Amino acid sequence: MSAVIVLKKGEGRTLKSGGAWVFDNEIAQVKGEFENGDIVAVEDFDGYFMGWGFYNPKSKISVRIMSRKKENEITEEFLEKRVRNAWEYRKQTVNTSCCRVIFGEADWLPGIVIDKFSDVLVVESLALGIDKLKPVILDRLKKVLAEDGIAIRGIYERSDAKVRLQEGMERFKGFIGEPFDTKVEIVENGVKYIVDVEDGQKTGFFLDQKYNRLAIQKLCPGKKVLDCFTHTGSFALNAGIAGAKEVLGVDASMTGVKQAEENAVLNGLSDRVKFQCADVFDLLPALEEKGESYDVVILDPPAFTKSRNSIKNAVKGYREINIRGMRLVKDGGFLVTCSCSHFMDPELFAKTIREAAHGAHKRLRQVEFKTQAADHPILWAADESYYLKFYIFQVCDEL
Repeated sequence: MSAVIVLKKGEGRTLKSGGAWVFDNEIAQVKGEFENGDIVAVEDFDGYFMGWGFYNPKSKISVRIMSRKKENEITEEFLEKRVRNAWEYRKQTVNTSCCRVIFGEADWLPGIVIDKFSDVLVVESLALGIDKLKPVILDRLKKVLAEDGIAIRGIYERSDAKVRLQEGMERFKGFIGEPFDTKVEIVENGVKYIVDVEDGQKTGFFLDQKYNRLAIQKLCPGKKVLDCFTHTGSFALNAGIAGAKEVLGVDASMTGVKQAEENAVLNGLSDRVKFQCADVFDLLPALEEKGESYDVVILDPPAFTKSRNSIKNAVKGYREINIRGMRLVKDGGFLVTCSCSHFMDPELFAKTIREAAHGAHKRLRQVEFKTQAADHPILWAADESYYLKFYIFQVCDEL
């Protein structure tokens, strides 16, 4: 910890408002020697200590802060305390049989995500500094879990996101330690799934919608349900397990559809829960033209934008699918609609839904608004940790 990052006068606004990032254009000078990814001290222009973090001059986010107290240097004991705090928080807030154990900046361990699927861990490392600390973090996490009688049988790494290239890192995917069967069975909300941690999207399964999936169960008994962008069938299967009479799940990925069908068989639901490989944007108008209608329509698309530059096109996409979705809901039925894009902020998403309702000539009554599950905590002052918006509406024809 020999190097010191000195901020320009008047800079460090994100850091001073409670965030964890220092950007490259905020740095006045670097004093001392370092290797990319090393822990450094950060000082304001006048020498005031701002925190300990790791530094990578190749990244636009040059420093990610881990501690703001000078006495809290980044040692192995410090990392164990962070991991222990993260696990204790999950035990108090969510069902931990499968959950996100570490959520980057929101757990004050920036740049790393660790998901637990039964007795398997999946890790995604997105920053060089945290990558150097990853072996210690994983070792201490296994120790903390073992104290609660949880033996981890394997760890798989899914650090294959493009953002690693911006950190000067290679994309990586593979076992950490001994190989194991990467098809892991989990149970969530009473629904069984086979999670493919090797080839599934992201870390293999979207845990952030856990309690949102549960929220739709009360709407579905005896109902006809359409689940769009079903991925591996999670919302569709929650509808089926709740007693829906007929469910159609749709996804553009044949791999996802096959996994969804396997999950339906696993739950004994394949007679009532069917899946189709199709482009939702093409299918919704085709269903409308055929005169189809549903008691519940679910829209859980992937992020239509991952940057501010493409937000206008994203708004058009969200508006179109919500118009199409509303038109397929029977009068008095329900629309479930989501956005998982951080850049589609809550106000813009609400405005887009309102415009869609106007375009579809429908009236909306809000039943519920939720965000991501508590194992993906929203850290105030770190806007990037708040990304998921989830609405349930009753859809009524205009009188």
